[in-house]
Amino acid sequence: MDRRQFVKNSVAVTAGGIFLSQLPVGASAYVAGKETLKVAVIGCGGRGTGAADQALSVKQDVKLVAMADAFRDRIDESYNNLMKKHGNSGRMEVPEDHKFVGFDAYKDAIALADVVILTTPPGFRPIHFEEAVNAGKHIFMEKPVATDAPGIRKVLEVAEKAKQKKLNVVVGLQRHYQTSYIELMKRIHAGEIGDIVGGQVYWNSSGVWVEPRKPDQTEMEYQMRNWYYFNWLCGDHIVEQHIHNIDVANWVKQSYPVMAQGMGGREVRDGSEFGEIFDHHFVEFHYEDGTMINSQCRHIEGCMNKVSESFVGTKGRATTDGVTQLTDLKGKSLWRYREKNEPNPYQVEHDRLFESIVNGEVINDAELGAKSTMTAIMGRMATYSGKEVTWEEALNSEISLMPTTFAWDATPPIVPVEGKYPIPVPGKTKVI
Repeated sequence: MDRRQFVKNSVAVTAGGIFLSQLPVGASAYVAGKETLKVAVIGCGGRGTGAADQALSVKQDVKLVAMADAFRDRIDESYNNLMKKHGNSGRMEVPEDHKFVGFDAYKDAIALADVVILTTPPGFRPIHFEEAVNAGKHIFMEKPVATDAPGIRKVLEVAEKAKQKKLNVVVGLQRHYQTSYIELMKRIHAGEIGDIVGGQVYWNSSGVWVEPRKPDQTEMEYQMRNWYYFNWLCGDHIVEQHIHNIDVANWVKQSYPVMAQGMGGREVRDGSEFGEIFDHHFVEFHYEDGTMINSQCRHIEGCMNKVSESFVGTKGRATTDGVTQLTDLKGKSLWRYREKNEPNPYQVEHDRLFESIVNGEVINDAELGAKSTMTAIMGRMATYSGKEVTWEEALNSEISLMPTTFAWDATPPIVPVEGKYPIPVPGKTKVI
């Protein structure tokens, strides 16, 4: 699949979701509140708990009926936290035999629900997405939607099935549901700052948690507990986290890069507890019209922190650093977002999902999620290899990061050698 075909076959990116026509016949019972919508959450960590909370906070008649995770303690912690907030609402209905544990737990939970929340580490997303779509379920799935090119191709394949079945699929790229970004994009795409000729996107922070290794853990359990530091599970922080800003760049350009090149490495966070991922990436994303957008992400303490975007047009600039605004080329304000009580976009995602289900509409974010994830993966390929990587090369890569067997005693795709995990080496590491 080449880039032109990929873009052509994809639905257009729009503010606040991508809408198709009416519901499938099998989902008609859920229209207009005639029946309670049963929800299952697959992946009960912090994001899964947050997403379940948001699903239980919608105005429609919903119940959480099943939970699944590789670890029982994650389910228990999530269940207890949800009970504190929703225990008296009548919306928590998860008996013991609806709490499923293990690598195959997702199948049992999906079978019990009308709407599934997919919030495991992203390496599992293509597998879980396929199961949910084959079962005819409506879906909320977190970003990113895969960690390698074979996973992206699987998501694209399954996205077509979701379209045919007219299933709702919302992806957690919540800026598409955030009012300030929606209003900014309306103005950019209306030409208020002219043609976009360049930009910068950032996610520079001090990093995330580490779970210390325990003596009785298998290597598979250790990596599952520390999923952020292993590419088969996370994709590196350029994919798992910085995807948000890269997605905004694509949204601004209304297209996808034709090539990426960049650099990165492990300057500070180089201990074995940080697995195999880099602590910094810098990527140039080149678009077909000649525009180049620079991407920065970093996980190093004590450095400048910045999570925002900036774009330059022929008549002005757009920025989201502190204030979402447009200015002319001399800095004079053209427009700024002034609402003080902006709706929480994480909640809006779920509000829109459940409204769409009961109102007979369909949102389909699956291809948007796949394309933005693929852009971030291409950036990782560029920094790991130190080479120019084209869209076609990246998308068609046959290198799979995933294990062949999912079991606690199975060997993960990468293991430590003399206490250290092998690290990608620019100039030597193969990515395509």
